[in-house]
Amino acid sequence: MAVIFGLVAVALVLFVTELVPVDVTAIAVMVALVVLEPWTGVDAAVGISGFASPATVTVLAMFILSEGIRQSGLVNLVGAAIADRFGDSPNKQLLAVLGLSGGTAGFINNTPVVAIMIPMVNTIAERTGISPSKLLMPASFAAMLGGMLTLVGTSTNILASDVSARLLDHPFSMFEFTGLGLVVLLTGVAYLATVGRYLVPERIAAGDGLVAEFDMAEYLTEAVVREDSPLVGETIGASLEALDVDADVVQLIRDDRAFTEPLGPKEVHAGDVLVLRTDRENLLSLVDAEGLDLAPDAEVTDEQLDADEAAVEPVTDQSLVEIVVSPEASVIGETLETLFFRDRYDASVLAIRRGERVIHARMDERPLRGGDALLIQATETTIGRFAADRDFVLARELTRPDFRTSRIPVAVGILVAVVALAALEVLTIPVSALGGIVAMVVTGCVKPGEMYDAVDWSVILLLAGLIPLGVAVERTGAAAWLADVAVVGTVGLSPVLVLGAFYLFTALVTNVISNNASVVLMIPVAVETAVQIGANPFAFVLAVTFAASSAVLTPIGYQTNLMVYAPGGYEFTDFFRVGAPLQLLLAVVTTAGIAVLWGV
Repeated sequence: MAVIFGLVAVALVLFVTELVPVDVTAIAVMVALVVLEPWTGVDAAVGISGFASPATVTVLAMFILSEGIRQSGLVNLVGAAIADRFGDSPNKQLLAVLGLSGGTAGFINNTPVVAIMIPMVNTIAERTGISPSKLLMPASFAAMLGGMLTLVGTSTNILASDVSARLLDHPFSMFEFTGLGLVVLLTGVAYLATVGRYLVPERIAAGDGLVAEFDMAEYLTEAVVREDSPLVGETIGASLEALDVDADVVQLIRDDRAFTEPLGPKEVHAGDVLVLRTDRENLLSLVDAEGLDLAPDAEVTDEQLDADEAAVEPVTDQSLVEIVVSPEASVIGETLETLFFRDRYDASVLAIRRGERVIHARMDERPLRGGDALLIQATETTIGRFAADRDFVLARELTRPDFRTSRIPVAVGILVAVVALAALEVLTIPVSALGGIVAMVVTGCVKPGEMYDAVDWSVILLLAGLIPLGVAVERTGAAAWLADVAVVGTVGLSPVLVLGAFYLFTALVTNVISNNASVVLMIPVAVETAVQIGANPFAFVLAVTFAASSAVLTPIGYQTNLMVYAPGGYEFTDFFRVGAPLQLLLAVVTTAGIAVLWGV
């Protein structure tokens, strides 16, 4: 037990601090369990059993099935219709966003659901003049709660079912807890549509353009190249490399023509107007040393940077857009410099927003984080590549021309068939889901190469690494010992109150570590506690499962929260202010619902 508690403690510290990626931590734990077999009871076969677990296989398959729905463009089309139909009523807007986000997340992964909701919300905000901050956080919360409608709603449910099958011989059926999930979702929607709407702040002012949203007014200016400037005759790329200042040229205007990326090979001429991204200190250095004059009364706007809308004749159809770094993106930890971002993506980064903080200085040196919002200037072709790149979420676009809309009935039919076959127990869930993958590829809903990009491999490795840890916690008696402590700590309390305490504790833990880690660690303890106090163990399994999908207190507690953190311009404490009352409300509703439906 001491060895197991030591491994758990190290894992928790690494999960919270993220000194290394959480999936790497999970694999390291798995290796440690096998190496320390005499003390952990986990041999090599058990150690790698997580890769063959029905939970891991099912989660992998559901990622690909969700990709089939995403590539069809179904949710985007519904979102566009909602934006058109309910764009004139704040109440209808909020309810439509909550309904679409929560309802859809019950059947496809909630991360792509929120990726679709971000541009939808921004479109509504642009058309109606409301703040996107008022809708993005509710959309994330609703997607989180909507995942509790079915077994396949989240990877957490599937993992909890696997643990429940091992401990109680009671895996979840497809719609085992749909009734309770619907009550929980409706409770969350009711709260967010009433009390919550007044608590959600308006961090981004309604109607602000991207230049204003990213506080660019003081960092964008125009400068005219004098005839005696040393820059004349040099290329912009060579000039930037030689300058020891934090500045970028984002647009070149010459003889009423606007040039944008790629600017590196462009030669500088006398009389050129350079649109610069820099701060006042670096600007003064440039003006003094490089033969530049500030353009009189220069004020750079969204319209000017959108070259196709500029007063001057555009050479390329540049636009100003916001993209969000996906929580599972491969570029996380890289810098704009190490990525060679400007050359690799043919786009200029003007600012980075991280939550409520906007970064303008030394951007090339800052490692990217999941949820970062980048203000970029790029051509429509480049923007299309960003829209198709799973590393990024394009925050200003609802539809793409390459959606396979003709496959919508096929993709939906395959997903319905997978769910029905599993629900009717014609096939087991892993087999049904894997059959769905074959059907998606054969019918052209998902291309073979897209299967691998669709899977969040960090989640797969996390599950595979954590499953043997749950086995070790049970086999070594660590779960029973913790249950003894829990029983002593709750002596005199009724089973219903103990159930509620487990819900609240799991919910708190989930806000700082992975929800899947919470399930693996807490379910064995919850089951042992229930047995010791003579309560229904399955009720305790459900309490932990539901609590693990209600990380509403912090932006880092759940991937969807992280995705809306920067686009909404939220402060870290905003999530606690809105989420704390909701967390308490859900604790009461969920505990009462479990007691009524399953008994304690």
